[in-house]
Amino acid sequence: MDINDILDPAAIERAAAALIAIVTTYGLRVIGAVVLLIVGWIAASWIGHAVWTNLGKFKRVDDMLRGFVASLVKYGILAVTLIAVLGQFGVQTTSFVAVLGAAGLAIGLALQGTLSNLAGGVMLLLFRPFKVGDFVDAAGQMGTVKHLTLFFTELANPEGVMLIVPNSEIWGKRITNFSVNPLRRFDIPVGISYDDDIDGAIAVLKRVIADEPRVLAEPAPDVFVESLADNSVNLVVRCWAKSSEWWPLKSHLIKTIKAAFDAAGVSIPFPQRDMHVRIDAGALRAALDGRAAPAIEPPPQG
Repeated sequence: MDINDILDPAAIERAAAALIAIVTTYGLRVIGAVVLLIVGWIAASWIGHAVWTNLGKFKRVDDMLRGFVASLVKYGILAVTLIAVLGQFGVQTTSFVAVLGAAGLAIGLALQGTLSNLAGGVMLLLFRPFKVGDFVDAAGQMGTVKHLTLFFTELANPEGVMLIVPNSEIWGKRITNFSVNPLRRFDIPVGISYDDDIDGAIAVLKRVIADEPRVLAEPAPDVFVESLADNSVNLVVRCWAKSSEWWPLKSHLIKTIKAAFDAAGVSIPFPQRDMHVRIDAGALRAALDGRAAPAIEPPPQG
């Protein structure tokens, strides 16, 4: 091919027509894809922000859960936009979605435990059975809640040890929250001897309660006889206090009751058991003398 063939007007015209056809066909697709991508991005950001704002109107929805749901909506819209953009270039989106579904299934099976923790975290953030600072018994672990994430909950037990508990274990088991109610009741069982005066002991216990300002007047405290046990008459001191003062108050009352009983001469009996032994006097005397007890012959028959 020489220069004349290249500069042939007919060849140039054919090349220009082919170029115009390519630009017309794919250029419009590229422009449409760019416009679609921009619109999808703006829509995803706007809808994600709207979800964040509207979820903030619900007091039970945590900020972490708001962010998670808003991000999930935003990136879901972006994923749909990306599939639509690929469709502009002739990509078979049905097959693409099928591949994404299969990949998602495989990832879900591989991360089954992690996704369970994620689901548990969402439920904990949504229903809020406890908050940071509460003292709880969750999944068999007791401690103060320090941090709650979508995958795990951080507790600090009374010994100061940090515990990391997966959210799936917490949500799937019983949760006991010791801090959610402002008031707590406690019962202190006290045993006295059968020789002691019951009314006198009850008077001593009521005086101890009356002298303690941290014991609430309402609900009214009470002292009563619970049972007659093997070794003692069991009394119960029942009273209410603020949840924040429950532990130190209970310990203080136990110590004060012991001191008050000592001062009033009321005894707290030790567990004991009386044993009665029956033995033949002749056998005992023979054993002490070092002789065997004489055998008793049966009377003659007939």
